[in-house]
Amino acid sequence: MKTLLKSAVAAIALTTLGLTSASAETRITYKSAKTGSSYYQMGVELAEAMKAGTDGEVIVTVEESQGSVQNVMEVRARGGDYVFTTPPALVRLAQGGKAMFDGKGDPAFDTIRALFPIPSLTMHFVMSADSGVTDLAGLEGKTILLGKGSFGATEGEKYIELFGLKDKVKIADAELSNAVAALKNGQIDGFVTAGSWPAPNVIEAAASTTVNVLSLSDDQIVQTKRTTLVIPAGTYAGQEADIRTTSLPVVAYATTAMDDEAAYQLTKTFWESKAKLGENSPWWNGVNEGLMATIEGTIHPGAQRYYVEAGIALTDAQK
Repeated sequence: MKTLLKSAVAAIALTTLGLTSASAETRITYKSAKTGSSYYQMGVELAEAMKAGTDGEVIVTVEESQGSVQNVMEVRARGGDYVFTTPPALVRLAQGGKAMFDGKGDPAFDTIRALFPIPSLTMHFVMSADSGVTDLAGLEGKTILLGKGSFGATEGEKYIELFGLKDKVKIADAELSNAVAALKNGQIDGFVTAGSWPAPNVIEAAASTTVNVLSLSDDQIVQTKRTTLVIPAGTYAGQEADIRTTSLPVVAYATTAMDDEAAYQLTKTFWESKAKLGENSPWWNGVNEGLMATIEGTIHPGAQRYYVEAGIALTDAQK
């Protein structure tokens, strides 16, 4: 009888332990970008880092996304387990019911709260050395591949018009995926791409042929109304000097529906895992405390708790 009683007690204890473990596990859905993109890969890397950094207590499932606008729109139907990435400017537009969010406003947008910055979308103007182009003015008379439908294509077209190059540059009718081959074969003089840095297609181009990645002047950067970003010398093969270019900050967000402890664990684990993330994928090395200034609006209270502990200053608008 005593043996049966001991077995029953042991079984209850194991069941209780199992329930405790299950309740301690936090499951998160992370939505960022299309499968195959660098930002989707970042999501996969973050998921692995969260699992390792919390001993399996935080499990992140990565979902494919069609883009940042969709990520923001889904806030209306998601719960406290939802984390998504988007430029801060889109959150501002959603909360103001402007641009692509005109007529689509929702109180849920006001619950969006930032967690931490991720690698910025960084503009690259990549020119073959044979083209002789060393600045944007030199694009006149050249053939450039912009691609279609991406942020880089839209931004590149904007810059060409902004700096008086419209109708002076020939735009190649091809997909960005063909850019490196077209550059090597001399079919184009250069291409424009935007993504995290180091950008895989720029690494490939620089490794297979001699290229110049153009810098913008301070005045040109001001005119674009984008954030300045410096790509350090040596990032790409043959790059002997820093590249001054523009960027669009990207941030990981949740909502007030996420409990403070989950937001704290996500933020703490991200920053404590960042060095190791950077060892495997250099684009994480572009994220530092300096990017905190690019976060517009309020940071989640749980994330704020980590920043206070880490001694990372926040602005009044972020608190």
